Amino acid sequence: MKTTIAIDNEYIESWKKEGKKIVGTVCCHIPEEIIHAAGMLPIRIRGTECTDDRDGELWMTGYTCGFCRACLQNLIGGKYDFLDGIVVSDGCMFVQRLYDNWAAIGKTDCKLNINIPRNHDQLAVNYFVDELKILKAEMEKLSGHEITEEALNASIDLYNETRALTRELYSLTKGKTPVVSGTETLQWTIKAMSMPKEIYNRELRTFIDEAKNREPIKNYGARLMMIGSAVDDPEYVRIFEEHGGLMVTDYNCFGTRYLWHDVSRKNGESPLESIARSYLEKLTCPRMTDLHDEMYEDMLSLAKEYDVDGIVYVRLKNCCLWGGESLFFYDKFEKEGYKMMTLEKEEITTNAGQVGVRAEAFVEMLEGGKE
Repeated sequence: MKTTIAIDNEYIESWKKEGKKIVGTVCCHIPEEIIHAAGMLPIRIRGTECTDDRDGELWMTGYTCGFCRACLQNLIGGKYDFLDGIVVSDGCMFVQRLYDNWAAIGKTDCKLNINIPRNHDQLAVNYFVDELKILKAEMEKLSGHEITEEALNASIDLYNETRALTRELYSLTKGKTPVVSGTETLQWTIKAMSMPKEIYNRELRTFIDEAKNREPIKNYGARLMMIGSAVDDPEYVRIFEEHGGLMVTDYNCFGTRYLWHDVSRKNGESPLESIARSYLEKLTCPRMTDLHDEMYEDMLSLAKEYDVDGIVYVRLKNCCLWGGESLFFYDKFEKEGYKMMTLEKEEITTNAGQVGVRAEAFVEMLEGGKE
């Protein structure tokens, strides 16, 4: 299956030919439902296919996040010229730098930076609702269409369907007879970030139904879980699966953390309130303050549900959020009986061979522990 990315694909080409607008986002905490309800296509800005970030490095030095630098390189290089708007959140200081630079040199009509609370109590929800009202107003201005409550509810229903299908896709890696690989699950979640959900849901449903009739995957030695942030290249997962592992689940911004938990509704809530509360309650990340124990419990729950043998923690070089988290989680996973390896990577992968050697050694160690 060919990975469909957010750059130069048939869905975006068709969308633009119809005269409709596209808005890029950089974080899974930015509610795409609001953009979708305005009749526009939300897509994820990524660094994939960036092989040389020398232009990006003029604006962001080599000591900053390689993912943000590669995204900026793609923006500068014209690979995202089709965007009509860009919505960024205050996820980390490097994403803020990405936004600041793009605000200065970018070609998009709309550039918006929204503040997302770092907790999920009621005060934080109330604040986030106000931020989403700003997002809603900007999307209405950009699209020329009013975002009604009916439209928002329809978008919530559509995205909840995507979430249900995503959970069903991942369920095919469970048990003794998995029929889907981790490379495939990442391919599909990335595909979801760069095409209309109406089409995506139909295509994913077809894939799931066909995959259920496959022969089980048998040639793997250990069930793995990958934890990290910007793992947006399926080839990185494929390295582990080519060396004996099966990536049965993940805790990545481009995997389970993208669309997993439904936007739930409570009596008396407006659609914006439901979105704000649900997005703050979703699988958390290190940007959230004092929620590390909750994040670990999320990770541990997934590890147990998918019966993993080992944890692969992917640390993006110079990442100011995920950089030191592996030390915090290492001891906790060890106490639960899980082995964990930490890998540092750049957005532009140049050490695939070295990663393969370490992946093979880790899988062999896990296999030995099972004997």
